[in-house]
Amino acid sequence: MPPDLESRRHRLANALPLGDAILVVGSGQPVPLPENSDQTYPFFSHAEYAYLTDDDGIDGVITYDPRDDEWLSFVPAVTEGERVWEGTTQRSGLPLAEFSPWLAARSGRPIANLGALRPEIPADVTLISHIRNGFRHASRSKDAEEITVLRAAAAATAAGYAAIPALLRPGITERALQIELETGFFRAGATRTGYNTIVGTGPNSAILHFSPTARAAQTGEFVLIDAGAAIGRYTADVTRTYVVGTPSPFQRDLYQVVLAAEERAIARCVPGAEWTDIHLACAVDLVAGLVAMNVMRGHPESLVEAEAHTLFFPHGLGHMVGLGVRDASGLLPGRIKNPRPCLRTLRMDLPLAPGYVVTIEPGLYFIPPLLQDPARREKHRDVVNWSLVDQHLHLGGVRIEDNIHVTADGPENLTAAIPKTL
Repeated sequence: MPPDLESRRHRLANALPLGDAILVVGSGQPVPLPENSDQTYPFFSHAEYAYLTDDDGIDGVITYDPRDDEWLSFVPAVTEGERVWEGTTQRSGLPLAEFSPWLAARSGRPIANLGALRPEIPADVTLISHIRNGFRHASRSKDAEEITVLRAAAAATAAGYAAIPALLRPGITERALQIELETGFFRAGATRTGYNTIVGTGPNSAILHFSPTARAAQTGEFVLIDAGAAIGRYTADVTRTYVVGTPSPFQRDLYQVVLAAEERAIARCVPGAEWTDIHLACAVDLVAGLVAMNVMRGHPESLVEAEAHTLFFPHGLGHMVGLGVRDASGLLPGRIKNPRPCLRTLRMDLPLAPGYVVTIEPGLYFIPPLLQDPARREKHRDVVNWSLVDQHLHLGGVRIEDNIHVTADGPENLTAAIPKTL
């Protein structure tokens, strides 16, 4: 379903605090590879430009003048070389050569230069930040077309994950799992992966952004996969954790703590709920599970306030997802970063609203650089069962992640079709 760009632009124009400022949003230029070749890094137009145009083209500009209440799109002329070598066709829009005269006719007015900044426009950093915050907030609630694409991306992601359980055997490599997973994505309609696929076996499952290698999984090891299929610019973002063979009682208990915390956090994703509260409640749930497992000692709420949870849960609960893997995350306009130390890993601070799509991705990990740090051991010497931790120092970790659409009728789990059983 193509997006209703007219309605999207109208909604955005009404939401942005432009005053008499002109909005200019650039798509950007490709970046050449460092060697002497005609190749570039993969190009994606700036997300703000893509949101307004549904276009991934190079060097485009879309403008809005509140005096005229008019959106205009300027695109470059296709060269003969592009037609010959790449089969490029002319995009719809006004010739890019007309952009400079259009801008000159509005000389003296403020310009909010968003997207990929146009080099001929002086950067008003304060104005850009102000308008960008408004843009980000206005685009947080996904329209019907965006939700349709996200559901399709989730379905393609589920198709890739469906191949994994049958492959989990001793000797399977991280790279082999990546290949089969991504093949499933593409066969189900994905146009690309939404981000670099993460596959970690054994101790590698505790490395948060681990790139798959030729390491072979061994019996009894965790396998953590974090990957998402993308359709166009919209991506799913899913994590599942498995065990090769039969999990140990400790592995099973750790997994169940994360799973229960994730399900409770999903249930809290309702309109009006503060993301900070959901994050903190999930951290308390995780710590309570670790206390029950004799990994930590004390009252869960106090342990979280003292940042002890970050020994095992060193990241935020989640972020927004949609037009990119961290789409429109951040702060509610007017808020500043919460100074509480226990919230330093928080990725968002805002109330949820209908149309938001967020990831819920709690995790518990045994990360040697954190757990072997002398300063952390001293600070938390009385609240961690360090002898038990040392027994499991190379266990790896568990993360479970789903994509949740916030609705007035309750949370919709877009990725519920991907099983979460060990």
